[in-house]
Amino acid sequence: MTAGDITFHADFEDNSSAKALVEKLKEGPITVDMHDYGSFEKVGPLPWDLPRNDESITTSAGDVILYNGSNITIYYDHNTWDFTKLAKIPDVTGEELLETFGDGNVSVTFSLEWKDE
Repeated sequence: MTAGDITFHADFEDNSSAKALVEKLKEGPITVDMHDYGSFEKVGPLPWDLPRNDESITTSAGDVILYNGSNITIYYDHNTWDFTKLAKIPDVTGEELLETFGDGNVSVTFSLEWKDE
């Protein structure tokens, strides 16, 4: 996923939701307009619904979550709810994510390709 000129690699979960997202991204990248919610995440609408595999989880920085089957969220802090985990950005802190995404709205592009700097 890319915001501005910063790209993060994420490891996909092994569930039908993540697999469906991968299949959609094989068709090409998507850009999601995301906004702050609850001082712990960025959230934005997907252009399509994905299957849900909700379970009660506590998020941590770097979790990429499906909410209500049609919204994608990137967490930079903790929250507990019934969610579907799609992926995890490894080795990233909440502070690093906040620095990249900033306050307010941000466009994030999700793709299956990334560039190593």
